[in-house]
Amino acid sequence: MKRIFLLAPLVLAQVGCLSIKTHHTVDPIQINVDVNVKVDKALNDFFGDLDKKVAPTP
Repeated sequence: MKRIFLLAPLVLAQVGCLSIKTHHTVDPIQINVDVNVKVDKALNDFFGDLDKKVAPTP
C-alpha cells in the first residue's frame, strides 16, 4: 500500500508532462462583386449612347 502512495506522484508527474497540440487554420473567404459593377457600367454606356443620340430640343 505504501508503494502505491509513493508511485502515485511519479505517475501523475509523468502524465502531467504529456501535451497535445492542435492546430486550426482558417482559410479566407473571397467574394467577388465585380459582376454587378461591370453590368452596371455596360448598361450606363449603352443607355448613355442612346441619350446622346436623342438629345432634347429646346
